[in-house]
Amino acid sequence: MQVSQPEVIIKEIDGQKTEPYEELVIDVPVESSGGVIEKIGKRRGIMKDMVEKQGIARIIFDIPTRGLLGYRGEFIIDTKGEGIMSSRVIGFREYAGEIKKREYGSMVSMVSGKAVAFSLANLQERGILYVEHGIEVYEGMIVGNVLKGEDMSVNPTKGKQLTNMRASGTDEAITLNPVFVLNIERGLEVMNEDEYLEITPKSVRLRKKYLTELDRVKSKR
Repeated sequence: MQVSQPEVIIKEIDGQKTEPYEELVIDVPVESSGGVIEKIGKRRGIMKDMVEKQGIARIIFDIPTRGLLGYRGEFIIDTKGEGIMSSRVIGFREYAGEIKKREYGSMVSMVSGKAVAFSLANLQERGILYVEHGIEVYEGMIVGNVLKGEDMSVNPTKGKQLTNMRASGTDEAITLNPVFVLNIERGLEVMNEDEYLEITPKSVRLRKKYLTELDRVKSKR
């Protein structure tokens, strides 16, 4: 099964474009409050109230449902699991405009085959990986994200070039960071609008809607 990025229902009311909003109530340690306020502000959230008590800040926002989609995973990381978040729908309000949630792109495999540690070790310097050594990948499959910048085509199957000569001390142990394991909820949070979340009985993967780079370029024209 393939799932596209969730979309909210946009309505036109009295000639005005509107979208659903939610009241968001957050309880976080005071030291985490600044980062949370900044993140929600970028998602078009408007702070209505803030109260501090015994080192905990309760902050109330009005935020478009679009802005809230995909934030829960970031919230857990930003508050180190110490935050509590709840929301309720409060109706349709004026459309908030563009909301940019992601500041990173996707690492897209340009080949099919098995991912190897040598290549993954180089790729993890550019971002966070979703696959580990030995996993089968295919062209158009997303193997990780790029922390800064646009999408990047990569070859996770490329091994170390072998030669006849071997010098003492040139081979080093390869250490791979723990991968960001995708599940349905995480996948829906990190996916882009030009991607599908692919769900099988054994695996959850991200892929581009257009698997080849040529087809992706054509689709943008």
